[in-house]
Amino acid sequence: MATAYGPDTRTPQRSGSGPEGRLGAKHVLPPALRAPVEARTWREFGYLMLSLPISIVLFVFAITMTSVGTGLLITFLGIPVLAAGLAACRGFGALERARARGLLKLDVADPAPVRGRTGGLMSWVGAVLKSGVSWRHLLYALLHFPWAVFAFSVSLSLWAWGWAALTYPLWHWVFPTYTGVEGVQLYGDATHQVYLDSSVELALTSAFGLVLVLVTAWIIRGLAAVDRLMVAGLLGPSRLATRVTELESDRGVVVDTAAADLRRIERDLHDGAQARLVALAMDLGLAKEKLTADPEAAARMVDEAHGEVKVALQELRDLARGIHPAVLTDRGLDAALSAIASRCTVPVTVEVDLSSRPAQAIEGIAYFTVSELLQNVSKHARATRASVDVWRTADRLLIQVTDNGRGGADLAAGSGLAGLTERLDAVDGILVVESPAGGPTKVTAELPWRG
Repeated sequence: MATAYGPDTRTPQRSGSGPEGRLGAKHVLPPALRAPVEARTWREFGYLMLSLPISIVLFVFAITMTSVGTGLLITFLGIPVLAAGLAACRGFGALERARARGLLKLDVADPAPVRGRTGGLMSWVGAVLKSGVSWRHLLYALLHFPWAVFAFSVSLSLWAWGWAALTYPLWHWVFPTYTGVEGVQLYGDATHQVYLDSSVELALTSAFGLVLVLVTAWIIRGLAAVDRLMVAGLLGPSRLATRVTELESDRGVVVDTAAADLRRIERDLHDGAQARLVALAMDLGLAKEKLTADPEAAARMVDEAHGEVKVALQELRDLARGIHPAVLTDRGLDAALSAIASRCTVPVTVEVDLSSRPAQAIEGIAYFTVSELLQNVSKHARATRASVDVWRTADRLLIQVTDNGRGGADLAAGSGLAGLTERLDAVDGILVVESPAGGPTKVTAELPWRG
């Protein structure tokens, strides 16, 4: 049930400090025409040129070590030889990842190093042979060689033909001046020859060269895309290892967040309700002593203590609401978010379009996400109105908070948004901020839907 209508759009858009959020530089030429002279094309062309000599060395080494190690498996020497070959392939993989990082702008994480259980040589050998990463590096060495030959031949041939034909009118004078012929010979036999030497033929050759140069740039990018797939798929950590690393990081975030929440609760109790209750006990003790000697003064002190009790109860309610509000448990997100909106310093419209309730953990994170964002609106946005929109799309719970304030919110600034991002990351959620200077600000949070 919605209390008001929120924003019209419900498609989150990434922004912030990432490349997707920055506006690209304006170009006069379209991408198809400027591709041959862009730095990316030249970097990828250089990558393809270097791939052939490197892949030859890597292929020969891998074949040699694998053959020798396999042939010696009937003896004890085959096992360490094969392990040494796999370890060297991992070293070549580090070189390839660095080359892809520099020329293809592909950042592939290094796989976890191989460690034996006991730290001895044979333990290390066994760990290398059991490592799937090591065998994937060997597979890369074997597969990349034929691909490098193909990519090198295609890219260099097309590149040379394209630029030679495009610039042919500029260096056409070389043939009659230094070779005694009229131009590039297309056909020749004992009776006649066909040369590219007329103005029309020069123009057509240059036009053909221009088309070939434009096409070659995109062919080079396509060939480099295959290299990206091979490097990312064979030389990086496995998906399982990556997922384990992510879960370990998320677990650390969850533990740190829980510890911070406990410290906050302890601080609030110590500085707030606990201090008031101690003062209340002292006031009641003094009132008890004055009850017979000065009943009027005792009555005033009891009345003041009664006021302190009300304040302490309100602080305890606020603290309990900060831990987990009862209205969220009893009535769900719609009522809980409406309660938050009523305490915001600017008018807030809330729309919750959910046919069922998510899991309690996801519901709690959604509540605190909106609470944190509305606190930012109250403290920093200088807005006159805001809106909260909550809905479900497939297996994701989406939350969008917008305001018409001054904007300028930045995830990289180390503010509360960074902590909120870490809290969402812990449950595979994301936070997207769109806040240009001058506003408006739109913050979209995505959480997994767990019923």
